[in-house]
Amino acid sequence: MFSHVTIGSNDLDRAAAFYDAVLIPLGLKRRVVTPDGGPLAVCWILPDRTLPRFYVYMPFDRQPASVGNGSMLAFCAPSKESVDVAYAAGIAAGGTDQGAPGPRPHYGDGYYGAYLRDPDGNKVHVAFRGDLPALA
Repeated sequence: MFSHVTIGSNDLDRAAAFYDAVLIPLGLKRRVVTPDGGPLAVCWILPDRTLPRFYVYMPFDRQPASVGNGSMLAFCAPSKESVDVAYAAGIAAGGTDQGAPGPRPHYGDGYYGAYLRDPDGNKVHVAFRGDLPALA
């Protein structure tokens, strides 16, 4: 459905460390982005796919990055354990707690997730969807 999702950061190195901590346990890898006239960026992707991609950029307009009220990034996790690892690693990498890992039965049977904010304040959700077939 999506080609890519992009968020802004005011400190790309700090954001990269946070998202490495959260996304590598979920099976994503960091992709090198060489700007071609655009802003500096970091990208994560599934190893066997070209899309979708998740980018963190320094804002193109050179204004400070800001968060959206009501906005959230949600990443699929391959297991409950990977939710726990990603959450703990994200907190250790400068994130803040917005909801510790645990079952979320109101979202579906087998749903297990955690919420945190990245160092720039973006809300991040990591979810194992035991209520759905495994993602291919």
